[in-house]
Amino acid sequence: MSEVYIVIAALIALIIWSNLYRVLRKPGDRRKTPWWNQPAPDAVRRAADVESLGLAPALRAARARRAKAFNRDSFSSSSPSSSSFPTEVRMNPISALIFVVFLGGAALSFVTRMPIGLSIALALIGIFLGYSVKMAQQWERAVILRLGKLHAVKGPGLFILIPIIDAVATWIDQRIRTSEFSAEQALTRDTVPVNVDAIVFWMVHDAERAALEIADYNSAVQRVAQTSLREMIGSSVLSELLSERKEADRTLKDVIGAKTVEWGVTVNSVEIRDVAIPANLQDAMSRQAQAEREKQARVILGSAEEEVAQKFVNAAKLYASSPEALQLRAMNIIYETTKERGATILMPSSMVDAMNPGAAAFALNMARIDDQRPTAAPPPASVPPAGGG
Repeated sequence: MSEVYIVIAALIALIIWSNLYRVLRKPGDRRKTPWWNQPAPDAVRRAADVESLGLAPALRAARARRAKAFNRDSFSSSSPSSSSFPTEVRMNPISALIFVVFLGGAALSFVTRMPIGLSIALALIGIFLGYSVKMAQQWERAVILRLGKLHAVKGPGLFILIPIIDAVATWIDQRIRTSEFSAEQALTRDTVPVNVDAIVFWMVHDAERAALEIADYNSAVQRVAQTSLREMIGSSVLSELLSERKEADRTLKDVIGAKTVEWGVTVNSVEIRDVAIPANLQDAMSRQAQAEREKQARVILGSAEEEVAQKFVNAAKLYASSPEALQLRAMNIIYETTKERGATILMPSSMVDAMNPGAAAFALNMARIDDQRPTAAPPPASVPPAGGG
């Protein structure tokens, strides 16, 4: 008879454990897909395509398009009830251990023919503590509702709930998250279509407002970021968008942060990863940049020639007023030329005479004296006598 009691107690414990596991398991747990629901191997699929005369790929493509359209429509028109956070009840190792110990004690007391009330009391205590004892990780916050109203935000660490009265509305992860968003074929202020990819870094700083003020803050942040990106592109010129990317990042951060702060979400930073423009516009911009560089090069060359010419004019005036400087320059040129080994230089004698300082000074003084000497009057013409033959 005792064996019958043991079997009954084991079945009761198994049923209770399976039901509690189904209720208390983590929301992220997923069962393995059965083999009959798994996709067929590639070889079987290719054989089916051959047998169906090529109609199977077309049918699969049509089904994929319908499924994609359905997912897009359902995602874009999702109601708050479908995207709201469900009431999450998670079992941690401590509550699981307490539940197993008390349930084992209840089964043991039942097997040892103790009063049935003791077994029931131990089982109820195990279920109570297994549900009541909760544990939040360092980065988690649990939003607790008591009879449908906000009671407290617990975590991190252990905390206790009152069964039936208290419920964890949601678990909030306060770590920094990243969300990618993009804007395709968005027109700038100068009507240029561009594709912009960006990423936003954000975190939940107020778990209470994130759980109560908005149904799904994750998708809301992504939608707000995408809308703000399109607004920023529409108010910017393409040249500013390409050259002042840091300023665009700061503008997006301020705009998105101002909209999400009411939900308890803080935007840490926004980074624009890529700005793609049409290929024909890239060619035009490349030719424009090349023309600008050629123009700048010609302007620099002209200004350099002007400066060189002005230097030559100044040097000519200096040499004209100082023959010694001209002679030193000539001697320097000859020296620079004779540094090469095996070079033969032929100089005219007039150049050698011109390089004599004394002769040059004498010739210069004589020229100055001739310039200062007054010009002699021409002699009067002789007049022949009158009547003379």
